[in-house]
Amino acid sequence: MLKIRLQRTGRINDPSFRAVLTDSKNATKSGKFIEILGSYNPKAGEVILKGDRIKYWLSQGAQASDTMHNFLVHNKIIDGKKKNVLPKKKPTVKRKEAKKK
Repeated sequence: MLKIRLQRTGRINDPSFRAVLTDSKNATKSGKFIEILGSYNPKAGEVILKGDRIKYWLSQGAQASDTMHNFLVHNKIIDGKKKNVLPKKKPTVKRKEAKKK
């Protein structure tokens, strides 16, 4: 399955990302991708996306990762609601008293 996701390309303490089209079985840092669809620089706040190519690949059956989906909704490339990408909170479990006197 084809995925549209972010791939980190920046140096240590200087993050930057590419939006790439890749097979979902490839590792994120493998460097194997089919097409570069944009870039994202979080320090400068720059988001550059090729909207026409992204729409084409989505029409061909590619799926966007949750974070990439939120970028596309925010930049009005696709319509829809944003997805929650934060981890789910686990309920606190009370410990039994280990030492009973």
